[in-house]
Amino acid sequence: KPQRLRRWRVWTSLLLVWITCATHTSMSALANQLRGLDQGGTAPGMRQPGEVRGTLTRAKRGWVWNQMFVLEEFSGPDPILVGRLHTDLDVGNKNLKYVLAGEGAGTIFAINERTGDIHAMKRLDREEKAEYTLTAQVINRDTNEPLEPPSEFIIKVQDINDNAPEFTNGPYHATVPEMSQVGTPVTKVTATDADDPVYGNSAKLVYSILEGQPYFSIDPNTAVIKIALQGMDREMREEYLVVIQAKDMGGHMGGLSGTTTVTITLTDVNDNPPKFSKSLYEFTIPEDLGIGQVGGKVKANDRDMGENAKSTYNVIGGDDKDVFEITTDSQTQEGILRLKKPLDFENKKSYTLRVEATNVNFDPQFSGSGPFKDTATVKVAVEDSDEPPVFTQPSYLVEVHENTGVNAVIEQVAAHDPDITGSLVRYFIDRHTDLERQFNINVDDGKITLAKPLDREMDMWHNITVTAMEVRNHSQISRAIVAIKVLDINDNAPEFAMEYETFLCENGKPGQVIQTVSAVDKDDPKNGHFFIYSLVPEMSNNPNFTIKDNKDNSINVLAKHDTFRRQKQEMYYLPIVVSDNGSPPMSSTNTLTIRVCGCSKEGIVQSCNVEAYVLPIGLSMGALIAILACIILLLVIVVLFVTLRRHKNEPLIIKDDEDVRENIIRYDDEGGGEEDTEAFDIATLQNPDGINGFLPRKDINPC
Repeated sequence: KPQRLRRWRVWTSLLLVWITCATHTSMSALANQLRGLDQGGTAPGMRQPGEVRGTLTRAKRGWVWNQMFVLEEFSGPDPILVGRLHTDLDVGNKNLKYVLAGEGAGTIFAINERTGDIHAMKRLDREEKAEYTLTAQVINRDTNEPLEPPSEFIIKVQDINDNAPEFTNGPYHATVPEMSQVGTPVTKVTATDADDPVYGNSAKLVYSILEGQPYFSIDPNTAVIKIALQGMDREMREEYLVVIQAKDMGGHMGGLSGTTTVTITLTDVNDNPPKFSKSLYEFTIPEDLGIGQVGGKVKANDRDMGENAKSTYNVIGGDDKDVFEITTDSQTQEGILRLKKPLDFENKKSYTLRVEATNVNFDPQFSGSGPFKDTATVKVAVEDSDEPPVFTQPSYLVEVHENTGVNAVIEQVAAHDPDITGSLVRYFIDRHTDLERQFNINVDDGKITLAKPLDREMDMWHNITVTAMEVRNHSQISRAIVAIKVLDINDNAPEFAMEYETFLCENGKPGQVIQTVSAVDKDDPKNGHFFIYSLVPEMSNNPNFTIKDNKDNSINVLAKHDTFRRQKQEMYYLPIVVSDNGSPPMSSTNTLTIRVCGCSKEGIVQSCNVEAYVLPIGLSMGALIAILACIILLLVIVVLFVTLRRHKNEPLIIKDDEDVRENIIRYDDEGGGEEDTEAFDIATLQNPDGINGFLPRKDINPC
């Protein structure tokens, strides 16, 4: 049956080609004849008036053909006739010969040289080559001389429906949001057909769905796939496989077809609210749970995915809802219940909370589906724990005067066991905070006493840590800070702020300020310091110096005359009494040392030594000492250099030529005469100590 159908299509196409060719040929012949008449030519079988037969004149060409057609894929037993060439010269003249040249001439196409019939010798495929350009010419059979110029014509390969549509880009993958409206475009597919789109319906394609209904539809002409079913839910089914067919011949019977697959995935939208897995959660939390620690976890499930499944949790109600908070774990999407305030089993043993889970991202198009949130109840039971002692206050501030006596009680701390059973508490001082053991504490009642005297000027603050420990469970310990501030009393006398170095010029004027003196006091009175300066009573009428109060806790020391001379007295000592205004007042005597110096006219100190008067003018004692030191240093260097040079030139080993000693050795052996050179060694006789290679050194004294 397929072979019969194929042959039927081929013969039908051949019939159409022959009809077309006949029509084109008749019209072409008529057109050529009319064209020849209009141009003064000769139509086939006609002559001009007065024309002489046998005269060699150029005859007007009168080919009876137009473009030719041949059916592709024709595979009959004989070559297929494409068309016939004919010229006006062919009026029974047997010397004419038709010649064919060009594309496929002699291989694909052959011409009958006598009749001009053109045959296709091979099976043609329009998809490989759609047309051939050839050249026809009439020549003299005997001389091969052209009787007419060559003419070009075209043979077109007529298409038949021998190619099925193909989806070159398939298989396809597409996505579309879930819950999309009917008619929403999903994607577009494209098929191609190698047949001739101009001739017939061989390349006219129509698209249809073979699989994928009733969910999707396709436009038969544009091949756009669309949503065909309302309310497609990703949570019910996420992926669909759609089979698309493209059929040529306009979809009619006998057309060829090709198929492809389209995998369509529904993408998620936020169309589902969060939902707690249960309406009631119960947790048991120990009362000693730390602030910020996790007390429990809740989970609201969301059928959506990704960003659409994210939820946030909140405590929206309950008793003492400020005791807890709930946060969202971004990884697991769980609600984490954490403690915000300390728990106390003795005061409250349980809590009931109302928590809510709400979608982070909200899609307005699903607002009519209801609130995208859910609530659940959380019950928290507080479990009793063995708690450490609790101080009446977390820290203590104590003020103590520095003259407080040893063993005096300066403070009492208190702590108790908050548990129902209640345990006795013992108190201790953390000695790491009281390295000098300045304080003691009574282990039973928490009274802090002074172990050593205090001195505010040495240490104004003492910060110690007191621990309270349960007698029943020594691991239960609490700590409290006790800050002890030492209060000042007036127990330090004022004194000079520094060691003053005071100089007095010989040419100074009476009343000249030679020094400004200030004082310091280690004490710290509330109203600040106020110092009183005075000369000692026995020198209150000092003939040389006096003092003047500057009203700012400092004084100026002034010279009374201008007759100070170094030869007369080089130094003066001025005792000054400094008193404070404390209760009781404290005072001290400080001595100011004043040196008399020689000064320039501008009052610049030049020399303060008496010896300066005996030196040459312009040369001080210090300069002279420096010069002498340099001279001595140079002499020492010269002496060392000469000594080292002489010591270097003197050899350390005593050589034979320098040995002036004579060594007389008596022996009774008879020598061997002048020829006996081995009897003795003269070097040994000269230096008997050098027998073993030992040579004395001049720089070493013999023992």
